[in-house]
Amino acid sequence: MGNLEKRSGQRARRHSVGKFILASAAVTGMVGTAFVVPQVLGLMEKTGLMPHKRQKEVINRSRDRLLHSGYLERVGGHLRVTSKGRKYLAHLEYSEYKLKKSKRWDGKWRVLIFDIPETRRSLRDKVRFTLRDMGFVLLQNSVWIYPYDCEDVVTLLKHDLRTGKQLLYMIVEELEGGNDLKKIFGLR
Repeated sequence: MGNLEKRSGQRARRHSVGKFILASAAVTGMVGTAFVVPQVLGLMEKTGLMPHKRQKEVINRSRDRLLHSGYLERVGGHLRVTSKGRKYLAHLEYSEYKLKKSKRWDGKWRVLIFDIPETRRSLRDKVRFTLRDMGFVLLQNSVWIYPYDCEDVVTLLKHDLRTGKQLLYMIVEELEGGNDLKKIFGLR
């Protein structure tokens, strides 16, 4: 395994640990500082991430990073998720979400277009990265395509990111260059 793959794996594990810490604090409202490590270790075991001998150290470093970044705050002897932390947690959940593929393609394309001004560049980038991570393919600038029904997820995305009419969802029956897209998505 090369250095790049190793660093990528470490970053993914770090995000997972951070997500577990944020999720624990978000679900319970507040989590006692002393309970962070056991709670996160329990979640990691349930999801199949086996702890190793330095796991407590890793969890504590992740917690400190989340505090320093403003995603968590200390309230007395407890940790609480900030509004910035809730947004970050939603981003982590979307970035890991892959849209389900139907067994049969209905022959229709789902097209998303967005027009978000330069003044909201961070939102534009977030939309772009989220769509890519969910399995959409870039058709043109700010135009993304997916072959299966995803209206529910797009509605949630629009609500969570507060894009409103800046993000439009279309169902298209015919598309120029559709055969190339069929190859990209592995469709017949």
